[in-house]
Amino acid sequence: MVVVVVEVIVVVLVVVVVVVLVVVAVEVVVVVVVVVVVVVVVVVVVVVVVVVVVVVEVVVVEVVVVVVVVVVVVVVVVVVVVVVVVVEVVVVVVVVVVW
Repeated sequence: MVVVVVEVIVVVLVVVVVVVLVVVAVEVVVVVVVVVVVVVVVVVVVVVVVVVVVVVEVVVVEVVVVVVVVVVVVVVVVVVVVVVVVVEVVVVVVVVVVW
């Protein structure tokens, strides 16, 4: 009887460890994807700004472009933070439910 209980405990612990590892792996992938998306968005915005500034040398356009870039970067950062927080909450919930 004791052997069966120990075996069940070991199996449960192995399952919990595997689930936690899978969840952490998914979390890492999500964070990497979000970071890549943020980098791509920032690069695209910077390229567009440079092209607009080079093509149209108007002070008003430059100011508007700078404001747009700042707003886009702030929005992207906020989205990234929200996504990471949501992923963290999901991870905690999954681990608690599995546990």
